[in-house]
Amino acid sequence: MKTSRAKTSGALLAFTLFMGATLWARADDDRRGPPLPLLPKYQQECTSCHIAYPPGMLPAESWRRLMTGLPHHFGADASLDAASVKQLSTWLAANAGTNRRIQEAPSEDRITRSSWFTRKHDEVSTATWKRPAVKSAANCSACHAQADQGDFNEHNVRIPR
Repeated sequence: MKTSRAKTSGALLAFTLFMGATLWARADDDRRGPPLPLLPKYQQECTSCHIAYPPGMLPAESWRRLMTGLPHHFGADASLDAASVKQLSTWLAANAGTNRRIQEAPSEDRITRSSWFTRKHDEVSTATWKRPAVKSAANCSACHAQADQGDFNEHNVRIPR
């Protein structure tokens, strides 16, 4: 009887840990936890120009439009081969933002134009975004030193002068 109870407790603990880790891996909510591990292909392709934004920052429909518009990606040709587009599109859709604050696609599918981004950065002045070390709101790494690791914790923000 004791062994059976221990096995049941162990299975319940394993399930609870698994579900907790699964829920924590979502990048689209305010729970603190480990960031979603980035798909190596996503990291490789996207970080050649900017940080690999966590997929939970946009809804699936925005990611779909971005991936189909890679030849005209915010003024640059970010074209990829069909297999890469399919792999990245599938991963982005599976990990896209799903909670209330993300569901509405922002203007031009820009993370920086989403209502949650605007709300989180409402205290940042227009002049701050124009500083040479910052350049734009899309340059997350300027203030979030660990943005490349998916860590946007506001307690670690350092705004350059």
